[in-house]
Amino acid sequence: MSAAESDVLPRLAALLRERGGLMATLLPEEGEEGGERGEQLRGGGAPAGGPAEGPAQLAAAGPRASADPAEYELLVEAIYEGYLLHYGAPRLLRVPEADLALLAGDQLYALGLARLVGLGDVPAVGELADVITLCALAHGAGAPELAEAVWAAGAYAIGWGATAAHQRAKELAREGSSEALAAMRAAAAGAR
Repeated sequence: MSAAESDVLPRLAALLRERGGLMATLLPEEGEEGGERGEQLRGGGAPAGGPAEGPAQLAAAGPRASADPAEYELLVEAIYEGYLLHYGAPRLLRVPEADLALLAGDQLYALGLARLVGLGDVPAVGELADVITLCALAHGAGAPELAEAVWAAGAYAIGWGATAAHQRAKELAREGSSEALAAMRAAAAGAR
């Protein structure tokens, strides 16, 4: 299922409203746009010219997620939205200041990881923890393309299982190697 066909952002918004608290206060009123790309709530999907399949849809499409693909899609989307609050343009929340965006992003990381722990998928917990860490390293090094490749390879590993090539790509990224981007893209290419 492509991101354009998915209802995951409205489902995530409903979950946050149900939970209440800070996160619910950052959601737009129903029918209003969310973050900088809030139009996705109305029409779903990636921004114009963006990828048709996001990390959540990729992870949920794999055989490792086949027992509950909707839950995998939701929890990966929560973590990805947390990532966007840290490094990009959130699609769901209205966050008026940078410190609050970091706090909200951390809460979404925790929400997604807690739901994954509830599924008992320890290898996927490790993969998403690595995605979060490696993306932080990539952005710290001024390498947003590497962070995108980390997400694609990580989503593939969650859905299909990590390969030796993926493990090597993660090592290269941790080391700050100039080969990390190509290795991560090759690991993600297994999804194609």
